[in-house]
Amino acid sequence: MTVTPPARPLWFTGDALGPRLARHTLTLVALALLLLPLADLSIVTRDPWAELARMAQGLAWPAWGAVESPFHALGLTISVALWGTLAGVVLGFPLALLFHRSRLIRSGCAFLRAIHELFWALLFLQVFGLSALTALAALAIPYAGIFAKVYAEILEQTPGAPVDALPPGGSRLVRFVYTELPLAWPRLVAYTRYRFECGLRASVLLGFVGLPTLGFQLETAFREGRYHEAGALLWLFYLLIASLPWWSHRRLLPVLAIGGAFLLGPWPSVDGALLWRFVSQDIWPRPLLEWDWPGLASWLTRIPDLAPAIGNTLLLGLLGTVGSLLVALAMWPLASRHFGNSVSRLAGSGLLVVLRSTPELMLAFIFLLLLGPSMLPAWLALALHNGALIAFLIARHADSLTPGMPNLPVSGRLAYELLPRLYPSLLALLYYRAEVILRETAILGMLGVATLGYYIDENFQYLMFDIAFFLLLVTAALNIAVDALSRRFRPKEAPLDVPGMD
Repeated sequence: MTVTPPARPLWFTGDALGPRLARHTLTLVALALLLLPLADLSIVTRDPWAELARMAQGLAWPAWGAVESPFHALGLTISVALWGTLAGVVLGFPLALLFHRSRLIRSGCAFLRAIHELFWALLFLQVFGLSALTALAALAIPYAGIFAKVYAEILEQTPGAPVDALPPGGSRLVRFVYTELPLAWPRLVAYTRYRFECGLRASVLLGFVGLPTLGFQLETAFREGRYHEAGALLWLFYLLIASLPWWSHRRLLPVLAIGGAFLLGPWPSVDGALLWRFVSQDIWPRPLLEWDWPGLASWLTRIPDLAPAIGNTLLLGLLGTVGSLLVALAMWPLASRHFGNSVSRLAGSGLLVVLRSTPELMLAFIFLLLLGPSMLPAWLALALHNGALIAFLIARHADSLTPGMPNLPVSGRLAYELLPRLYPSLLALLYYRAEVILRETAILGMLGVATLGYYIDENFQYLMFDIAFFLLLVTAALNIAVDALSRRFRPKEAPLDVPGMD
């Protein structure tokens, strides 16, 4: 007698979009659960709740009078973000026009954006010191690679019918200026505004390496336990982000740019010989420059054991990605018009704005003070920040949908009506953020988590620039590989027409 094997569930088989997404999700979650015992998620503080209560009191009753020169720090934060973003646009837009025509340009841009702004700052700090030039270069270089990629994708999606309507014989420049650019302009502007908001967060983070932006005062206040002062600084930052649509109006941009140029000074004198020595000698192994292969083999023995660091980086990136998925699934209904009432939606939207506006490094630093040094603070920071960002975008997408079965109860509307229509976009955004999550994972090593960033920061502190630069190359290679993998598995059918997709 022939025994018929039990049939597998239809939702898990086939090449349709639903089964593919189910397999992707279950594989990610299963892999995270399988590797979870390898992660150090211990809590090593005696009483985290008491410390959390002190932080909450500081946020509830901020000490505004204790903040020293808040407006100068705010102005410097805005100036660095504005001029860094503008420099990124100037460098990235020409690259975008050649992006799909040159593999070399695509590879170069992938390398530029694979290294976090803080690592670029550590690199330029050795040449330009604690100056505005270090801050601007740290933002402009990775942003050039990001702008080149995203601008190229926007231009590629521009309809071709207006170009075909032009009379034959026109130059490529004329066709671009009069047909492609006007159609793509609103999306280019929208993404540039979003990237400027990212620049504000990155400008705050530059304070962690000593640059006098708002982040420098924030880190100092938190580290010294002055939580009422830290609460005032956090509220200033949140107000800065919340009021962005008003003070960043295009008519005010020239005033902000001119005023910012004065705040960024004085500019350091650049020693060309010192700069050339740094980029041509200091960051490269001396045996490599001298073609000394036995010496190069000896130099490689000075490299720390990278297997645990790479493993921790990939593990934390995977846990952060799965955590972001769970946070996004749990939080997007809090801000959607399809659920709750006006009060609950306002509270949910406010929570998402706070979590997505607070940089991961800042969240991880706060959790580190609460929970002690382990991988847990970094995991919580990655999951909450990226999950809140995805939840915010998905809630906005949900608000544009009209349910086809309005009489369903709330649970049925979520499970049978909205989630199946939103999940492809949610997973696409998650894959889009995977490379960003891994990039953030590396810098969390600066807080003591044993990722690649820990060894990069350590070697910069000991002025071992050749080893630090080698580790930066390893980090960039990991990010490029993860980006290629996530691009392969990203659902192509899902819309990604949102300014915050990168």
